Amino acid sequence: MHWTLLTFRALTNDQLYDLLRLRSEVFVVEQNCVYGDLDGKDATALHLLGVSISGALTAYARILPPASDGLPIIGRVVIDPVERGSGTGHELMREALAAIERTYGSRRSKLEAQSHLERFYAAHGFVRHGADHLLDGIPHVDMVLSAPA
Repeated sequence: MHWTLLTFRALTNDQLYDLLRLRSEVFVVEQNCVYGDLDGKDATALHLLGVSISGALTAYARILPPASDGLPIIGRVVIDPVERGSGTGHELMREALAAIERTYGSRRSKLEAQSHLERFYAAHGFVRHGADHLLDGIPHVDMVLSAPA
């Protein structure tokens, strides 16, 4: 897997198309969830792309700049269905946390996880903050990584 971290402006048209296609394929079609993916936040985000040896985008995460609490936000974490169970998701999270540390000086961050993935994110040091809540009709939980993981 080849990992690339890019600003919005540095993305090529093909990279942008591929990441939007993957997000739509998983979050809209597979999960049968109509939601506003194009939320205006991509322009200020860092985009982490995981490209397979074949050249296909198979993993992606978006890193938003720190919120008012000083924590960057990891979101739009997505793995191509053919890659699931291969460890690519854990590799993606390690790369995202390393990118946050390089960019912001610490791995401290937060995310809004689909509730069924709480254990996955907990394996990377994230801790639940609050009760489950619905986001676009899917149960989610806020999670924070406060200490080095």
